[in-house]
Amino acid sequence: MRRFRAATAVAACYAQLLGAQSLASIEPVRPVGHIYERPYLPASIPPVRPGNSDRLAGLIRAGKLYLSAHDAVALALENNIDIEVARYAPLNLKWQLERSEAGGALPGVPSGASQASAVTAGQGVQGSQSAAGVGGGGGAGSGGGNAGNGSVSQIGPVTQTLDPSLQETTTFSHRTSPQANSTQSLTLALVDDSRASSTTIQQGFLTGGSASLSFKDSYLKENSPTDALNPSIAQSLSLSLQHNLLQGRGISVNQRNIVVARNNLAMSDLAFRTTVSRTIASVLNSYWTLVADYEDLRAKQNAFDTASQFLEANQKRIDLGALAPFDLITSKSQLATSNLDLINSQTALSQAELQLKNLISRTGLADPALASVSIVPTGVVTIPDVDDTPAIKILVEKAYANRSDLKSDQASLKNSEISGIGTRNGLLPSAQAFATVTNSGLAGNPHTVNGQVPNDFLVGGAGTALRQVFGRNYPTESIGVFASASIGNHQAQADYGIDQLQLRQSQLTVSGTRNKVEVDITNSVVALKQARARYEAAHANLMLQQQLLEGEQKKFALGESTSYNVIQQQRDLARAKASELSSLVTFQTARINLDSIAGTILEANDVTLSDAMAGHVTR
Repeated sequence: MRRFRAATAVAACYAQLLGAQSLASIEPVRPVGHIYERPYLPASIPPVRPGNSDRLAGLIRAGKLYLSAHDAVALALENNIDIEVARYAPLNLKWQLERSEAGGALPGVPSGASQASAVTAGQGVQGSQSAAGVGGGGGAGSGGGNAGNGSVSQIGPVTQTLDPSLQETTTFSHRTSPQANSTQSLTLALVDDSRASSTTIQQGFLTGGSASLSFKDSYLKENSPTDALNPSIAQSLSLSLQHNLLQGRGISVNQRNIVVARNNLAMSDLAFRTTVSRTIASVLNSYWTLVADYEDLRAKQNAFDTASQFLEANQKRIDLGALAPFDLITSKSQLATSNLDLINSQTALSQAELQLKNLISRTGLADPALASVSIVPTGVVTIPDVDDTPAIKILVEKAYANRSDLKSDQASLKNSEISGIGTRNGLLPSAQAFATVTNSGLAGNPHTVNGQVPNDFLVGGAGTALRQVFGRNYPTESIGVFASASIGNHQAQADYGIDQLQLRQSQLTVSGTRNKVEVDITNSVVALKQARARYEAAHANLMLQQQLLEGEQKKFALGESTSYNVIQQQRDLARAKASELSSLVTFQTARINLDSIAGTILEANDVTLSDAMAGHVTR
């Protein structure tokens, strides 16, 4: 038997040392592949972890879950659903930061994408008609633009897209166009084969500007005898620059979302700590409630057993003629009352057990192995002999230093102030300066038209056109300014006013929360001291009631007391025991509440954030 107990103890210690099972990581895995392929592959997001840690199974022996307060805390860190949900917040914020660093509009807003025109203006009959402003049945530029772009409504200016983007469009077309006036084409039906491609790379800047480099290539072959170059190739290279002058200008304005996202990521530990602290407080309250319920059940069972024994003793006295039959009714009433108290105590214990199971397991009662076991708490509700509560001033200083919710409130205020840069900048009119430099080239096979031969400079293929482009033989340059101002500017004024008023409300709320800390700590210390005093009084009363019951029972055995008096003392003893248990639970609750308000509940229970984040308690 000793060997069996020793083996059981060693197995339990080994299970606790190993802790939780090696759970799969919930960290998204970035795609693997060629550098040009990786950006377009999805990350692998691991599935949720529905199972419980091995620690839970290791604590179940002979159909019972033996649990200490530290075990309950460890199981909650490994299996609690709320903590598991909170683990995803930092991962989500990392992706939010990555998206903010890419710039651009709000999520879900489409961006416009233009297609390459079918024919360059001035190239062939169709291009000549387009250049002259004459519609020609699907002429130049019919490749389509971007119709129906989404509109963005955002407080403050929208940051430029900071990721470089590459866009390439190629269009092949065969077109037959009837000619109502054949003067230009000298044919009743103009048939052309064309190929148009456009490649654009664009880059935005945090300063509030963007640059784009675009290369266009157009090939045209048609049946018109009036084309001096047929087939022909037209190419162009354009560099465009655009920059905000008022609204949307400045690094501080355009990187505000990035700064906020970085702050949120840094704050994720604070939010996680807050969730863990609240969960641990709930677990400890539930655990000690269960411990007290077991003690209460024992007390109610003792009261029931005592009432049963007293009823049996009275029945024997009645049989011997030493007691009136009427006294048996009083004994039966006391037994019925004790039985009802016992049933109520069993119900309360079952409810506390279910609540604790839900806190320390991901599956709850859905797991048959957990649903069928009963929790046996190994902890004992005690009150320290010496009141070691620190001074209120020290507790307040700890709260300011350790309370993650207070730090989160301060960080949120800072984020609101940073976001306010955008709403303030949004008051300014919209003004942009832009400049474009375009170099064009044209080449093709020569044809004599009306006795005229095209210039040899234009005769050739794609290489000839490229030499013209890079030789800047046909440059086009433009520069300009665009400005737009809202008359009255009521929307921007309202956005700024709303933003600042909400910021002032938040500042007052945070200030009120900090001021309330000292009040809450003072009340908690007073509640803790009162709970200690209540326990001491209740314990002393219990000892006295025990002595009174024993004395009354002796008097009753000698015939100097009545059954009513004995039953009354039994009831008083049961109430005294319940009062002592209630004071013990009140003290534990007050102690946990004080640790929570002071921000020291994790340290008081040897909880580290690294273990909580990993979901694996190593101690």
